[in-house]
Amino acid sequence: MKALITGAGGFVGPHLTQHLSEAGDDVIGLDLSSGPDLLDADGWVDAVRLHEPDVIYHLAGWSDVSGSWRDPLRTFQINALGTQSVLEAAVASKTEKVVLISSADVYGTVPADEQPITEDRPAQPRSPYGVSKQAAEALGQQYHRGFDLDVVIVRPFTHLGVGQSPQFAAAAFAAQVAEAELAGGGRVDHGNLSARRDLTDVRDVVRAYRLLATDGEAGEVYNVCSGQAVSIESVLATLVAASTVTVETQPDEARMRPVDLPVLQGSNDKLRRATGWEPVVALADTLTDVLDDARRRTSAQPAV
Repeated sequence: MKALITGAGGFVGPHLTQHLSEAGDDVIGLDLSSGPDLLDADGWVDAVRLHEPDVIYHLAGWSDVSGSWRDPLRTFQINALGTQSVLEAAVASKTEKVVLISSADVYGTVPADEQPITEDRPAQPRSPYGVSKQAAEALGQQYHRGFDLDVVIVRPFTHLGVGQSPQFAAAAFAAQVAEAELAGGGRVDHGNLSARRDLTDVRDVVRAYRLLATDGEAGEVYNVCSGQAVSIESVLATLVAASTVTVETQPDEARMRPVDLPVLQGSNDKLRRATGWEPVVALADTLTDVLDDARRRTSAQPAV
């Protein structure tokens, strides 16, 4: 299978590239350094026609939920209009399948007693990021119905792993722990710790993406999640406990989101039924890898 990955240089892209390559697929990765801007619709038509993939994994886009509050217009343009560029290119090049990566953020605030969340839950996003992803999904459905394009929509819940930006909580905690270790002690600043999230290792997530490319049904939506919710406080506690030095923690108002969902827990039943997928990497192992990655990055930085 010949696969084209948009946003191949981001956090998930290298993990997906490695998994697809190990599965025997021919992989082309495009990002801003090697392909067109997402808003360059004609450029995407040319790029997809050039490579003639069997499947497009559309990872590219704005991924910073907190940042979307500061620039909602740009967030919408990149995630919605950018998705349309890729879908239009897929139609023009007669691509067989598009795996469109959305987000569980489209669900918005769901009462705890109505979770875990299934795919038939109405989308009620609270953040500009969530709205932009809901619009991208709507475009995917329209291109499926209107152009008979085989589009599978994926709603990943929070995923963690090596290479993630410190814009995200676990990577931010790990980076601060690693810096404290170099300094012989220090502090981790944090936002809301009471939030509970459904956390999955990125290596499990990319396995789900490929399975949905082969076994997912066109026009359908699939959650990718562990099915369990854990507190952000427990993630921080695990990383601090693994530190080789004494690390204090302190709340930081600047790290608080304007709206933060109290709990987000998904159901992966539909994904399991369609593909047989299940998560295999334990959260403790993921956090060990994230902290080790932060230590490598920190030790590689030149002294100030």
